[in-house]
Amino acid sequence: MRGTLMNGITARATVKTHDDDKVTAADVGRGPVAEPAGGAPAAGPARPRFRLSADGPVVRYGGPLAVLVAVLGLWYFVSYGVLEPSRRFLLPAPHVVVTDGLFGPSISGMLEALGRTATVALTGLAIAFVIGVVWAIIMSQEKWAERSLFPYAVVLQCIPILALVPLIGFWFGFGFTARVFVCVLIALFPIVSNTLFGLKSVDPGLRRLFTLHHAGRLTVLRKLEAPAALPALFEGLRVAAGLSVVGAIVGDFFFKQGDPGIGILIDTFRARLQSPELFASIILASLLGVAVFLFFGLLSRRVVGRWYNPDDSR
Repeated sequence: MRGTLMNGITARATVKTHDDDKVTAADVGRGPVAEPAGGAPAAGPARPRFRLSADGPVVRYGGPLAVLVAVLGLWYFVSYGVLEPSRRFLLPAPHVVVTDGLFGPSISGMLEALGRTATVALTGLAIAFVIGVVWAIIMSQEKWAERSLFPYAVVLQCIPILALVPLIGFWFGFGFTARVFVCVLIALFPIVSNTLFGLKSVDPGLRRLFTLHHAGRLTVLRKLEAPAALPALFEGLRVAAGLSVVGAIVGDFFFKQGDPGIGILIDTFRARLQSPELFASIILASLLGVAVFLFFGLLSRRVVGRWYNPDDSR
């Protein structure tokens, strides 16, 4: 009888072991699973949800377009739903800005002023580029030079430019030179900091390789550090390009002598309460900054895009 009882326990344990083997690893941690009512079959795996690709045309073009439509809708709502007709000059409707401003009688003068502002901004950017690159190269060669010079670059960045504008007018007059000097001051720091970062971001292994081959300091700079610094340099140049446009407009606001730039026209339209022309001038100034930013972005891809792609490191 004892043998029969042991055989029954062994058989039940064997059956339980075979049933437990059917449990998969995915069932671990789920807890008890309720059986479907009425013996209905269990539901299959859930279908993957549709997800938009961040690099697809829907997100790339549809996203900015949707934001633009929302901004225009809010603009129309404030112009016609919030402001009274007597105060609508504070925010004219978008189509009024286009018809009376961008295609109005003042557009030729605005385009000429925009060209003068672009000349000032690009001249200041070129000077800032030369000074910033030379400054960064000097700091990258010696540690004592970096510790001695970089704090002054930070101080130059932190000084409010509006506080220096009266002094710049006393020193350089109130014409083209003073406006270019303002652009240089504003655009200098991004070029210095990004170029220095790029020059110091060289792979230590490559630097040791050049040292083993007894390469001179000029050779290391020309063949190793300068190519490695190009991506960071162009990023700083793009930022500095937009800041240079801002500097040219700020200079126009304060240095009102000579041929008027777009900043002088903005101030004139403000004083005359010519709202459509004022908004049109602001839009043109913004488009100038965007165009310069996109130009240097395209130039960066043409120069370093073949051998450097930041998306590959993600």
